[in-house]
Amino acid sequence: MSASDALESALPGLSEAVAAVEAELDRALSFGADGPERLVAAMRYMSLAPGKRLRPLLVVWSCEALGGSVQRALPAAAAVELIHAYSLIHDDLPCMDDDVLRRGLPTCHVAFDEATAVLAGDALQARAFEWVARRMHPESAALQCLRILATAAGAERLVGGQADDLAAEADDFPVERRRVEWLERIHLRKTGALFRASLQMGAVAAEASDEDLARMDAFGRVLGLAFQVKDDLLDCESSPEDLGKKTQKDAGRGKLTYPALLGVEASRERLAELHREADEALAPLGPAADPLRTLMRFVVERKR
Repeated sequence: MSASDALESALPGLSEAVAAVEAELDRALSFGADGPERLVAAMRYMSLAPGKRLRPLLVVWSCEALGGSVQRALPAAAAVELIHAYSLIHDDLPCMDDDVLRRGLPTCHVAFDEATAVLAGDALQARAFEWVARRMHPESAALQCLRILATAAGAERLVGGQADDLAAEADDFPVERRRVEWLERIHLRKTGALFRASLQMGAVAAEASDEDLARMDAFGRVLGLAFQVKDDLLDCESSPEDLGKKTQKDAGRGKLTYPALLGVEASRERLAELHREADEALAPLGPAADPLRTLMRFVVERKR
């Protein structure tokens, strides 16, 4: 059984949650006559392509674990997926990671062109914030979610992590930074920032306490690191057919990765350690947090 099949088996309501998220995404990506057809097509191409929907599911399941409803979480869930899609489009560009495959499909700049891809990413980012402002209630929750999402997507988190990740490929990258602590600093921002924001926004949608917000943030921190450790392992161990994108390219570009710094076996041990930390963070929430536990297990066991 694949990791995604295991997730579906363990979570009978998964299909309904994904369908609700994708319906909200479809609404968020519907524009009037002033939206240029090619631009909107590029935005929809990446955002609605088959994917795991991990970040919006984190919003939904964080909200439900803390007593909220799916409907209250959906605007934030769609918004974080739009930010994620924008980041993928830009990360794949020739001036960045230079990828031609994403989710088993041609990347946005390949399917369209570089200029359209850049503009699609720009428009997705703006739409994410507009969607929260328009659709999330009460206004106090919308404002808090806008702050969380803007911080996560900015220069000290997502974008800053990508900048440092690119810098780590340079020949003059300081040798003293080629260590696990620096790598985790990058990924806590590049990958972990949106996981943490997703879980926090779900808690805000549920009107949770500051204590529960902090608990979700702690879970998101280890989840983000685990996702990246697994990504690095898949890049060095999987095939392009299994992964849906090029493999073995990180080592060729001299990128900092867990297997490169620790070795494959130690990277697997780090992944298991993060899994234990995630379970500890969720322990006080009891069975209500089971979907989040299952999602963590999916991240650790996934094949792509």
